[in-house]
Amino acid sequence: MPKSPRKSARKKSASGEVTIPDKLYFRIGEVSRLCGLPSYVLRFWESEFPQLKPSKSSTGQRMYRRVDVESVLRIKKLLYEEGFTIAGARQHLREESRRRQEALPFVAPAASQTQLKQVRQGLREVLGILSHKR
Repeated sequence: MPKSPRKSARKKSASGEVTIPDKLYFRIGEVSRLCGLPSYVLRFWESEFPQLKPSKSSTGQRMYRRVDVESVLRIKKLLYEEGFTIAGARQHLREESRRRQEALPFVAPAASQTQLKQVRQGLREVLGILSHKR
């Protein structure tokens, strides 16, 4: 008896990008279908790419977060479309991460301490107003 065609869980937008469902966690099978990759490839990539570290459930199943799925799609693009080797893709992702961290704005420690004191003072004033109304 022939198998009936199965609906693919892999949804692509009009631009050809994969649409990731709005969920907290994905099992390896779901990620496999979404990304169009066998599960063994995902498990291998976990050992090759440090940023790909899904947590495990109490039953030992891999639980991928949205950021993990996005990482899988990025790795797939680097390897399959852009022609990187695994080592080259690993290095490229490391450099991308470094550039993102350098671009993040930061608050000078002295300024944050001053702001924290102002917030505390404001909260004390609110507490004082609330305690006098009783």
